[in-house]
Amino acid sequence: MANITLYELNGCPFCIKVADELEELGLEYDSVMVPSSHAQRHEVKEISGQTGVPVLVDEEHGVEGMPESTDIIEYLEETYGSES
Repeated sequence: MANITLYELNGCPFCIKVADELEELGLEYDSVMVPSSHAQRHEVKEISGQTGVPVLVDEEHGVEGMPESTDIIEYLEETYGSES
């Protein structure tokens, strides 16, 4: 199991941007596909306090539910960009 988990939705352009960044940085991660209905996204809401995706969890660095693709990509670049 990877330390990074990405909660995403099939076809979500913001999720794809984050997944592409993870791939570009060569990071292993677990993908959790969420239901299309916001009302059924209980796990995402519990983790991040909202039902939107993408949401990133990075156990190694204490990130417990970061929303917003722009923030996630910035975090990934700052945290892992120099390691590649």
